[in-house]
Amino acid sequence: MKAKSSEYRLLSGLFFRLLPYQVLLIVIGAVNGIVDSLYASNMLGKNAMSAIGLFGPFNHFLYAASIMLVSGSQILYGKYLARDRDRIHGLFTADLVIAAGISLLTSLILILGALTGATRLMVSADTDPEVLNQFNQYIYGQAIGIPALVLGQQLFSFLSLENQTKRTMVASIACFVVNAIFNHAFVVFVPLGTFGLGFSSALANWVFLGILSVWYLRGKSEWKFSLRTCRWKDAPQIAKLGYPGALSRFVEMFRCLIVNGLILAHVGSDGLSSFAASNSLLAVVWAVPFGMVAVSRMLFSISIGEEDRRSLVDAMKIALTKGMLLMFGIIALLILLAEPLTQLFYRNPADPVYGMTVMGFRLLPLCMPLAMVSLHFASYTQVTEKKPVSIVLPIVDGAVGVTLCSFLLIPAMQMNGLYLANILNGVICFLVILAFAWLDLKRCPRSLEDLMAIPARIGVPESDRIDISVRSMEEVMDVSRRVIAFCEEHGVDKRRSYLAGLCMEEMAGNVVGHGFTKDKKQHSVDIRVALKDEQIVLRIRDNCRAFNPADYARAMESDDEGRNVGIRMVYRMAADVSYQNLLGMNVLTMRI
Repeated sequence: MKAKSSEYRLLSGLFFRLLPYQVLLIVIGAVNGIVDSLYASNMLGKNAMSAIGLFGPFNHFLYAASIMLVSGSQILYGKYLARDRDRIHGLFTADLVIAAGISLLTSLILILGALTGATRLMVSADTDPEVLNQFNQYIYGQAIGIPALVLGQQLFSFLSLENQTKRTMVASIACFVVNAIFNHAFVVFVPLGTFGLGFSSALANWVFLGILSVWYLRGKSEWKFSLRTCRWKDAPQIAKLGYPGALSRFVEMFRCLIVNGLILAHVGSDGLSSFAASNSLLAVVWAVPFGMVAVSRMLFSISIGEEDRRSLVDAMKIALTKGMLLMFGIIALLILLAEPLTQLFYRNPADPVYGMTVMGFRLLPLCMPLAMVSLHFASYTQVTEKKPVSIVLPIVDGAVGVTLCSFLLIPAMQMNGLYLANILNGVICFLVILAFAWLDLKRCPRSLEDLMAIPARIGVPESDRIDISVRSMEEVMDVSRRVIAFCEEHGVDKRRSYLAGLCMEEMAGNVVGHGFTKDKKQHSVDIRVALKDEQIVLRIRDNCRAFNPADYARAMESDDEGRNVGIRMVYRMAADVSYQNLLGMNVLTMRI
């Protein structure tokens, strides 16, 4: 239990260290949407707000395309990292080429749709023509920045994996500042209407991409863009692995179209304006669970690459316990501030749109806890390639649940029916998760691990591995004995058992002796020994400063043979030694 809690704490610390940066990426886009909405509602009027609401389905499509590429490439990244790191250069290039192609094609289609009047298909026949005109103008402005938006999200993902969090933060803040400045300029000083709102977002996206690109253009990145190394056969793999993660957002595009139609038919443009207002602000809050999912997906992918079942469960547990507590606090605050938040958009309590927006802030947040469960299980089943649940769950979550409930509730309950439909959707999704786990286990799940129903092909059974946590040099001295005893109990010959114990003691001692002294933070070395395919797999994980023993071993080649024999000895005895700095963690793997 002691060892488990130590590694759990390491993953928990990593989870909450990475979370702010992932939230920031999403929240900047959401805040930019709020700024657009504030200028639209306060300075351009309800028609402009309706135009922004109509663009919602396209935002869902763009996010779906981006998340497909990000999640697919992250899953392949996790696989290649453990087996063939050189492939990651080609994967990186393929991801960017696909992103550029999809985004350019989307921009072209949107512009043509606005020019030819095809956007008329997205509004009802009795919609004010001025709403359609402002919608088209908004499309023209947004389309200019779509390639930068999609490419920027890919670079952000790879920079996060390289632990370049400061650069991603600078880029995100710059994106917000640029959008806010140009929004004011293009609405107040140079009145460009909704085109100005869209164009300011486009300029902000290009600034975001530019700041992220500098790291790669200067050649400082670990992964290089090169068409010569591009692995074109990774392209279908990225799509195959990534599309379950994008399904929810992709089908949300159709859900938005249907729900917008239901609102216009049964409530009117006031309903659409209220929904756009509450959604634009709640998009900032949704950045928190979506950020958690982004971090969890990275941890899931690395756990799969390392075939580490325990880390897989721990990552899910952290998100659904500590992460859930954070969400409950945010939800309570939103409900308490429902009226002040509404007044950011609408000031007249007698206006029907005011009351609808207040109820939106009070009811919509209640769908978030169960949505967090659904989003994390969708990400988990995608990474573990558990089909058909990885396909069914996102479709139900993205469209089926809300759409069906909306058809039943909006005609009778107006906007409150839509808000309740979102809450009921979470219940339906949880029942889907429960049903698939029950089918896998042939019994009712009794724990989180049961609910996850981890495939047997991932990792090794608990009986074939041992986990040890080390926090001092005194504990290092006992590592060798425990590793040797574990190996011999499982039938490993004495020579390899002794080598395994010696290697682990030497490298763990090196981390404690050097890594623990570099700063004043509290550290631990988490050790795992597993028997798989007649090999002894030794893994050391710590959160000290980055240290690649291979670089140190090469630097010592010309040294006196009597000095620094420990690392040299390990590299001579082990069949394979590999090191990665994953998300700020040092991970050393040795095979005997």
